[in-house]
This record gives sequence, structure tokens and C-alpha cells, in this order.
Amino acid sequence: MNPEFRHVTVLLEETVAAVNPKPGGVYLDGTCGGGGHAAALLERIGYEGALCALDRDPDAIAALRIKFRDKPVQVLHGNFFDAQSLLPGFSFDGILLDLGVSSHQLDTDARGFSYHREAPLDMRMGQTGPTAADLVNALPEQELARIIFELAQEKFSRPIARAIVKARAGAPIVTTTQLAEIVASAVPASARRGGHPARKTFMALRYELNGELEGLEDALLRLFEMLVPCGRLAVITFNSLEDAAMKRVTKMLCAGCQCPPEFPVCRCNVTPKARVPQKPVTPSQGELERNPRARSAKLRTLQKI
Repeated sequence: MNPEFRHVTVLLEETVAAVNPKPGGVYLDGTCGGGGHAAALLERIGYEGALCALDRDPDAIAALRIKFRDKPVQVLHGNFFDAQSLLPGFSFDGILLDLGVSSHQLDTDARGFSYHREAPLDMRMGQTGPTAADLVNALPEQELARIIFELAQEKFSRPIARAIVKARAGAPIVTTTQLAEIVASAVPASARRGGHPARKTFMALRYELNGELEGLEDALLRLFEMLVPCGRLAVITFNSLEDAAMKRVTKMLCAGCQCPPEFPVCRCNVTPKARVPQKPVTPSQGELERNPRARSAKLRTLQKI
């Protein structure tokens, strides 16, 4: 494990402001990564407060235990999907999530997340279990096409899946550049102007391998249950599917009376459980110039009523 976990923190001040930390409060960073958001929260809550730092990547955990030694921070290895079982009995004044892949994971060749450099086709956030190479070499063509279409909205999913199956018939696909070249060969030249043609396929495989989207809404609802009244859940998303999950949760929790408008009084007894304390936030132009990877970031916040 490498304790040097480098990550450029996205929407730092905006996210901390959204969580609205108070001195002495109890907070959870459910995707702590390099600890940028967590360190900023800790500055505001002080040593009389408490902070839980959770991450599924063992490289992040090794770095966080060094970064926050001798500080009131509980560092836990795990997925925020399992926060209720990992932190039984805990209630939080604020919870934040920075979804997606970290700079460390993208920039560490051996992790196999990037299509720009040759590396083993890995993509495991938790560094255990099947790899992306296992998926690519074992899944049926129809299933590959479905994953690439549904999880990345790639309109060339069928020719890409067909090209992958054809290529692996000759020899297993084991590196990132192998897969990137196969995908590029299946995408028409006219469609390559909007960025690297393998970007969506790599994203879809990463989502499938790490289970990042399946059950995301339920995980967000469980985290919301862990908030104290007036507590806040702040979530940074990086694409339309993540953002749509957060929007559906927001609509569900903020919904009020469901009775037909002709009813003179409410009979359903449905009341809102949350409110939206601020509009969605995106990176400033200055941040985009410093960190182009932040271009698709969007911050949404819910406050428990």
C-alpha cells in the first residue's frame, strides 16, 4: 500500500459550506480519498468535535491514517453503502460524498483506470475481487453491450462489444491500451471529436465492476437516515447518472402531500422529510483552469427537517 495518496479536492470550499460544520459537531466523509474535504471540516469543528473518514480504497486508508494521526478522526476501511453497519448507532450533523474516481486512482498506472497509459486492466477501487479484464474476457457480447449502453449511455455499445468479443477470441485482453485500441477501432472516425472514444466504455466497466450505481439511491437514503434533525447531506456527482440518482432521492425526500388537489384536507399524512438549502453548485472558472477534471462536477445538498 502506498501512503502517498494524491488527490485534487473538487469544490472544496463550496462543499464544506454546504455541509455547514459547527464546532463540536459530528461529521462523516464517506469517500474520504486524500482527505482534502475532511481536513477542511476538521478545521471548523475543532478538537471538541468528531470526524469519521471512510473509504473503500486501501491506499487511501493507509494515507489517511498517517494524515490524521493524533487527530479526532476515526478512519474506517469500507464502502459508504455499508455506513450503517460500519458505524452502528452513529448520528451525524453532516455527511459528504465525493463520488467517482480519485486523482490517485487515475494517475497510478498499476490501478488500470486510465486509457491513456499502458497498465494491467484492473479498475478495482477496493483492490479485491474480479478485475475489469475478467469482465471483458468473460461476459457475453450482449451483456457487454448492455453494460456499456446503460452505464455510460454509449450509442456505439453494440459494435464496441462485438469488437471486444472478436479481439478476445484471438488472445485475452489484459491491458488498458489494448482495450482502448479495440474500442477506438469500433467507433466511427466522425464520432471521435468529442474526446477519447474509450472514455465511456472505461467508465461503464468501472461502474459495473465496483457497483457504483446499483443501489446508489438506497445508499443515499440510508445515509440520510443517519443525519440528526437539520443535518445536511452534500453529494458531488460527476455524470448524469449519478446526478439523476441524487435528484430522485431529493424529490422523494422533499415530497409533501400526495392527495388529489380537490381534497379539502390532507388525508395521506405525507410530509416532507428534507429541504434543499441551496441550488446545485458547479466549479468556478478558476477551479476549472486549475483542475480540468472538475469540469463535470455538481454539488447537491439536502437538509433533514
